[in-house]
Amino acid sequence: MSNPQAQQSAWSQTVTVAITGASGAQYGLRLLQALIAANCRVYVLLSSAALIVIRTETDFAISDDEQEQLSQLQQLTGAKSGQLVLMSKMDWFAPVASGSSSPAQMVICPASGGTLSAVACGASNNLIERAADVALKERRKLILVPRETPYSDIHLENMLKLSRMGAVILPASPGFYQKPAGINDLVDFIVARIMDQLGIPQTLLAPWGE
Repeated sequence: MSNPQAQQSAWSQTVTVAITGASGAQYGLRLLQALIAANCRVYVLLSSAALIVIRTETDFAISDDEQEQLSQLQQLTGAKSGQLVLMSKMDWFAPVASGSSSPAQMVICPASGGTLSAVACGASNNLIERAADVALKERRKLILVPRETPYSDIHLENMLKLSRMGAVILPASPGFYQKPAGINDLVDFIVARIMDQLGIPQTLLAPWGE
């Protein structure tokens, strides 16, 4: 018989990753792969709009069925049994809905303008927004990766408000000093910066000067 506690202790840490409906689904999917490769357990939250964007921007034909989604994500990331946990956006009994059991770190990647607004206002209308609200109230790490251009005053005000609450605003604005050979390198640039913010070792991008 397997020991759930022993299996849980096998992961280096647990991170919540939410993918919302902004353009840039590649960033979120690549982040999942990087976290799984780093031996993290990952709680995954997908908005309805995220499913549409994933199908539009990538070749990943993600299903509408949550059980099938889990199988697809496990295959995409190479996750071990129990390493990747997919949570329904309306599951109020999920660990991320409570400060007593939510992980110490959460990333919303990409973060739509609507998600920025909802989190900044504490809307908590779905599990993604509630999980972010929990991260803020518990003073835990919350990283938001907006992918929008140009920014309106509303976007900027919401980002400033969230930054003052302690959240990290990490726009999907890749650098070019590493001389990217293609789109994958640009995606890896942002994912590497997220991993650095999480304090998780990564080999996607060498530190500056090395």
